Amino acid sequence: MDSIQLALANLTSPPVLAFILGLSLVLVKSQLQIPGQIFDFLSIYLLLAIGIKGGVSLSMTPAEEVWFPVLVSIGVGCLIPIAVFYVLRILTPLDKINRGALAAHYGSTSLVTFTAGLVFLENANLAVEGYMPSLLAVMEVPGIIVGILLAKRSATGGALGTALNEVFTSKSVILLIGGILIGLATGQAGYAKVEPFFGEIFTGMLTVFLLQLGIQAGKSVKDARKAGYGLLAFALAFPLASGAMGVIIAQAIGISQGGSVVFGLLCASASYIAAPAAVKLSLPDAKPGLYITTSLGITFPMNLFVGIPFLAWFSGVIL
Repeated sequence: MDSIQLALANLTSPPVLAFILGLSLVLVKSQLQIPGQIFDFLSIYLLLAIGIKGGVSLSMTPAEEVWFPVLVSIGVGCLIPIAVFYVLRILTPLDKINRGALAAHYGSTSLVTFTAGLVFLENANLAVEGYMPSLLAVMEVPGIIVGILLAKRSATGGALGTALNEVFTSKSVILLIGGILIGLATGQAGYAKVEPFFGEIFTGMLTVFLLQLGIQAGKSVKDARKAGYGLLAFALAFPLASGAMGVIIAQAIGISQGGSVVFGLLCASASYIAAPAAVKLSLPDAKPGLYITTSLGITFPMNLFVGIPFLAWFSGVIL
């Protein structure tokens, strides 16, 4: 399967089609809504499931093999949302709450984009380090925390201590970090007991979640238009720049060509699972039409069609 076929396969997956359905329901003025309590449950479920599976992945990785790449990933995962926050201040008229929400999305990672990249590299016969899923788990959280912190700090009048307290005691961060700790403690054997709930039905839960996100995005898509062409330029160009930076960093610390493509893709991808759930709980005043439309509607397909092949080419150029 070539990159075009792979991209089409991902774009026609049930979760993405559910998002498109949600957008369409707004166009035909349908009154369908996922009840608020159910949507809250789905947010909690997705965050906890992602955390637990990430912790299990980390539990199976030798510490001596992964500790330095993990430290680098944490550092990069903190820097990207800060860059996003201030680049958006230059390119758009968005307020700090919405810039923080976008920073959380672009500072975090996309599991689907990551998976697509692995398949692409397998077809290209490029080997990838076995700890890469661990880096996916590690990079999921810092960007969300930093993005929410940047937004919360503005909402609390710049009081850093108050903002930190709100971030680290928020439901979203507790669920993500708590899930990782549960996965680390229980390992693969323990996870097998709950895998039918957190694994087998995950895609179904995600599909319903994205249906409601599509409805929300459709109702507030006018907010994205108000942000102007600067937001569109950001959603298309910033991931390519951050992905190229990730490839350079990965190869500088000794990661293979295939692994550097994956790391670059982690830097380039924008979360549309964990981050929307986290932002929905922690930043209710942020506008879904901005962060969902850009991360899922623009950056996600761009990475599938352009980002993955570009990073594969770029990794060979600088190797």
